[in-house]
Amino acid sequence: MKCFQIVVAAVLLLHSSPWAQTGPTSSRWIGTWATAEVGRPQSPPPPPAPVAARPGAQGQPATAPAPPAPFLHFNNQTLRQIVRTSIGGNRARIVLSNTFGTAPLTIGAAHVALRGRESAIAPASGRALTFSGRPTITIPSGAMVYSDPVDLDVPPLADLAVDVYLPGSTNTPSPVTMHNGARQTSYISQTGNHTGIPALPVVATTQSWFILTRVEVMAPEQTGAIVAFGDSITDGAGSTPDMNRRWPDRLAERLMAQPGSAKMGVLNAGIGGNRVLSEGNFNAGVNALARFERDALGQSGVTHVIVLEGINDISNARQNPTPTADDIIAIHKQMIERAHTRGVKIYGATLTPNEGCGCFTREGEAKRQAINQWIRTGGAYDGVIDFDAITRDPAQPGQFLAAYDSGDHLHPGDAGYQAMGNGIDLALFEARAAGARVTAGR
Repeated sequence: MKCFQIVVAAVLLLHSSPWAQTGPTSSRWIGTWATAEVGRPQSPPPPPAPVAARPGAQGQPATAPAPPAPFLHFNNQTLRQIVRTSIGGNRARIVLSNTFGTAPLTIGAAHVALRGRESAIAPASGRALTFSGRPTITIPSGAMVYSDPVDLDVPPLADLAVDVYLPGSTNTPSPVTMHNGARQTSYISQTGNHTGIPALPVVATTQSWFILTRVEVMAPEQTGAIVAFGDSITDGAGSTPDMNRRWPDRLAERLMAQPGSAKMGVLNAGIGGNRVLSEGNFNAGVNALARFERDALGQSGVTHVIVLEGINDISNARQNPTPTADDIIAIHKQMIERAHTRGVKIYGATLTPNEGCGCFTREGEAKRQAINQWIRTGGAYDGVIDFDAITRDPAQPGQFLAAYDSGDHLHPGDAGYQAMGNGIDLALFEARAAGARVTAGR
């Protein structure tokens, strides 16, 4: 009788776990690619007034800063946006966003295909997309829409081309929902609907993503998604454009190379300049706590979150005593609580070195060290990824190892991002039943 009770308990535990296989055909939607968005205004903000007069050349009067270049807008054009998948699947859908818009946004048509070369799509790979059975949809202000699923063999670590036709103009008072630092070339067409055309008639390119926020695939029930939640170091600043060399890209490559069929989606929710407690320019997005629900916990299939945030709060404070390390730690604790409430594992990544950067101060370094010490030893996170230990110069711990520095002493280069991705212990993403707290990078 006792043995029978143990067997029953084990079966119940297995079936209650989010990682349990619930049947041979059981599946769910999992993110294979995502980006975190900001609201871009109609025109660039005016340049800041100079703090002090700047002398001109050869004694000439100081000159005012040049006005910013106008933003790129679209009017009756098709965007072909290129994204890199993590996991694969045989059914797909996309998510379009008007999250920061203050007016409705009409989508005239949409299409998804495997990329060929540059702006071309692979022949016969494309699928026209519908929304609630219709080829067009108007997205209300502040909303997102899901396309209807299509049968499409999406390989892991592949380039997809997502076409979105915008019949109207984005040059309106309504902010445009977009991601600024894509580091991926996408393409803009001549006037008209060119969705699904193999050779897009290109008139311009961009290294931002617009309106497109996620691509999802149908995957086995036990598959999960990892959200990399952070600032420019997660976004990949300093890496080579069009080469997918951010640290989350390297993590995805390692996960896809594992033997067996159980893979994990990797979703990059980094925003350059993002802060934990406050906001900067529009392209740095809202504060981390404000966007955590949407950009991290709101992702389809999320099972794990990696948090790398706080260096911008420290850098922008300079010698100012506020925010304190404890102020920043308090917000980390809030994100941890939210993740645990949803049954999501959350890992803390230590803040990387920045000595030599123009934003470096001794006061800021003391805060960075205090935050890292708490991440390593505080026990609040489910695990630790020690990016500081992975990237620092042992002889000068406040600085990057020279081979890992992009040159600005704040962001890693390609080699640094690869080391970060390689330094993550993949055991962090094994079945939750293990329950062990793991520290990687020591």
